[in-house]
Amino acid sequence: MKNIPASPVILAERIISEQLKSTWEQVEAGRLTREDYTREHDSLIQDYSQLWQNALRWRSSTNREDSALQELGEYFEGQDREEIRKRCQGALDEFKNEWEQAVVPGERQSIRQFYDQNESYVYELIWWHTLCYDSSPLAYVSALHFAQRHGCSTYLDFGTGVSSGGHGMEVSIADISSPLLRFSTWRFEQRGLPVRAYDLKCETLPDGHFDLITAMDVFEHLEDPVGTVATLARALKPKGFLMGRFHTDENDDRAQHIVRDFEPTFQKLASLGFEQVWEDDWLWGHKAFQRTRGAAGL
Repeated sequence: MKNIPASPVILAERIISEQLKSTWEQVEAGRLTREDYTREHDSLIQDYSQLWQNALRWRSSTNREDSALQELGEYFEGQDREEIRKRCQGALDEFKNEWEQAVVPGERQSIRQFYDQNESYVYELIWWHTLCYDSSPLAYVSALHFAQRHGCSTYLDFGTGVSSGGHGMEVSIADISSPLLRFSTWRFEQRGLPVRAYDLKCETLPDGHFDLITAMDVFEHLEDPVGTVATLARALKPKGFLMGRFHTDENDDRAQHIVRDFEPTFQKLASLGFEQVWEDDWLWGHKAFQRTRGAAGL
């Protein structure tokens, strides 16, 4: 959520991936050791992790896992803590099984209907945000740093999932999943934070409104990623930014990752006047594009 406090790390000159890449270059040049790099890496990741924990802290929770279990316990009344923990730990397999049973490959309507009705995704995503799988959710902290660097104030988390982005900005969220939107809106309300939620099944995004749109691990899920780029371009202000991770691992067997080739998406971005202005080529692989010129057809 957006209650990450300001800190020297977030306001540092470089984003974490830039700092670590620079440190490794010092190792290659013989000015630092691998041990120096490891210490720098662990320190920076710990700083980001602490900021992330502070932002997601729930009531009297003491750590990220405790926050997740408490929060889900309040939202899904009637489930005890161990029941919730088991549901979270098994959510990835549960989601995969439900997808295989409900979704007809290549059929858009069955994909949309699945996301709009599936509840296990709430458990899977909130558990992912505890960093139990990997550290990639910390890319939201990098996005915050990027937004501060460029003076962004209006923010859209597109394909919002469980909504943990938008720290300190005017926040909007958008998704096609009713369960995710309900849970995300509730999370903001419980923290006393304003948010505008867009249900993409029946609402359109405002034209020219956002300084920054993130699509964190979203494009691999989209049945029409090229068309989505045009939608997001219309919603951005002139010179606005789109940030996301446009990638799936070769050994990734998640059935919901239905896009593997992102070249058409990059071509569409170029045709709409976007240029890549930043890339995390060191940690999590996110890219940022800026709309530097206009294009016909929007």
